[in-house]
Amino acid sequence: MSIIIPANSAAAAGSLVTNSLRFNSASSDYLTRTPSSATNRKTCTLSVWVKRSGIGDRQTIMAQTVDGSNETFIWFDTNDELFLKESGEASYELRTNRKFRDPSAWYHIVMAIDTTQSSGGNRIKLYINGVQETSVANATDPSLNDDTRWNSTTPINIGRINYGSEYYGGYLSELVWIDGQALAPTSFGEFDGDSNIWKPIDVSGLTFGTNGFYLQFKKSGTGQNASGLGADTSGNTHHFAVNNLTAVDQSTDNCQTNFATWNPLVKTNSTVSLTNGNLIGSQATNASYYGIVATMFPTSGKWYAEMKFTSLGTVQTGFITEGTFIDGDRNLYSSSSSLYWQSGSTSISTVLKSSGVTTVVSGGSNSTSAFNSTNDLLMYAWDVDNGRAWFGINGTWQNSGNPAGPTNWWSLPSDYADGVGLFTTLCGCGVGTATVNLNTGSAPFAISSGNSDGDGFGNFEYAVPSGYFALNTKNLAEYG
Repeated sequence: MSIIIPANSAAAAGSLVTNSLRFNSASSDYLTRTPSSATNRKTCTLSVWVKRSGIGDRQTIMAQTVDGSNETFIWFDTNDELFLKESGEASYELRTNRKFRDPSAWYHIVMAIDTTQSSGGNRIKLYINGVQETSVANATDPSLNDDTRWNSTTPINIGRINYGSEYYGGYLSELVWIDGQALAPTSFGEFDGDSNIWKPIDVSGLTFGTNGFYLQFKKSGTGQNASGLGADTSGNTHHFAVNNLTAVDQSTDNCQTNFATWNPLVKTNSTVSLTNGNLIGSQATNASYYGIVATMFPTSGKWYAEMKFTSLGTVQTGFITEGTFIDGDRNLYSSSSSLYWQSGSTSISTVLKSSGVTTVVSGGSNSTSAFNSTNDLLMYAWDVDNGRAWFGINGTWQNSGNPAGPTNWWSLPSDYADGVGLFTTLCGCGVGTATVNLNTGSAPFAISSGNSDGDGFGNFEYAVPSGYFALNTKNLAEYG
C-alpha cells in the first residue's frame, strides 16, 4: 500500500507562516468582498498556497464571475487540472496538462496577467512551486490591452464561484492579490538552499496596489473587519466577509508546517465520506467495516495524536503498519499489522484477519476499558523506535500506562520499523452513522485547554507526553 509523504517534508526551520483557513465544500464555505471601484484591469497577480482535500471535484480558488456567460475564475477542474478562464469581457483560457492529485502536499500557485504584453504568450502566466507551467491545454490568449474582470467592481469570491456550487475543499494559506503588477513567483517564494524545496518568503514589503490584499488568516472572528478570518493585512483594509466559516476553521496546517490528515486516496470504500480538510471521516449505517488511514507513517520517533468520535456504531481505531492490506471483506487490517481499540469492547486487541480477535498484553496487565460514549476524546502515543503504543481516554492513559516513563505499553506489530500510522474502521452497524474527528495538531473541533508538543507545535486537548511530538512535516524532518 502506498502512503503519501508530503512534498515539503523537509521544510526549513522557522515559522514565517503560521496559519491557513480550512474550507469545507460540503458546508459551502467561502469569503467574499465587493471592491468599491475598478482599478487596473489589465495587470494583476494572484499568489496562494493550497492543500487540496477533495480529489476529482470542481473546486474554485477565486472568482469574479457574474453568471454562467460572464465567468472569471481559477479552479481545479473535475479532472484535477488547474483551469483559468474568462468569458464575457476579456476572453482567455489556460488549463494545465498536469494533474494535482496529492492531498497531502502544499502547492504554491501564482497567476500573473498582463494584457499589455506585445506577445500573446506572455499575457497569462501560471507558476507552480516556482516553475512556469508550459505544458498547457485550452491555451487562448487575451487580446492586446484587454480589460479583464479582475479588479472590477464584480464581487470577489474566495472558495466559490459567484454562482453555482463549485466550492473549494481544502486549505488556503498566504493568499496575496497584487493590483497593477504581474509579478514572478520569486516575489513570494524561493528555493531552499539545503533541500531545494520551494518555500514562502516575507511578502509584507510588496506594493499591493489600490485593490490589493493579503490574507494571512491569523484572526479567528467572523466579522468583516481586522479581527475576522478574512482580515486583510496589506494595509489596505480590504477585509472579506465570512460565510459558513468559524474559528474552528482557522488552522495551523500551513505551507511551512504540514500536518497529517486522513488520506482520501487510501480508503476501503466510497461510502466513507471525508470532510473538513480530510479530518472528519464518516460511514453511514452499514453492516460492513470500511477503513481510512492517515497520510504520514513515521519510521522512527515518538508521536502523539487525538481523536473524537462524535457518533458511534462499532469502530476500531489504532495503529497500523505500512505493509498492511485491504482484505476481501473491505477490512483495513491484517493478522500482523494492526493494534487496535474497539468501541464497546473490554480489551485492546489485535485482529486475526476478519475471523476473530485475540488480546495482546505487553508491559502490563490487560486493559478493561473501552470507549463507549460519543464525544469521548481518545489519546494515542506511539514509539516507533521501540515498538510501543499507548491508548488513553479523556486525559487518562489506559492500563495505568505512561508513555514518558515508559510503563505499561502494548507492543506494535513486529514490522513497525517499516512505518506506523493511524487508522480507523467505521461501521454504522444498524444504529446510525459512525463519525471520527482526527487531531494531529490542527483539530476540526474546539479545544478548550490548548496543549502543544515540546517544540510548540499542535493544539491538543490534553498534555502531550514529554518527548512525543505532533505529526507534521517539521517534526518528521527532525525526529522521523
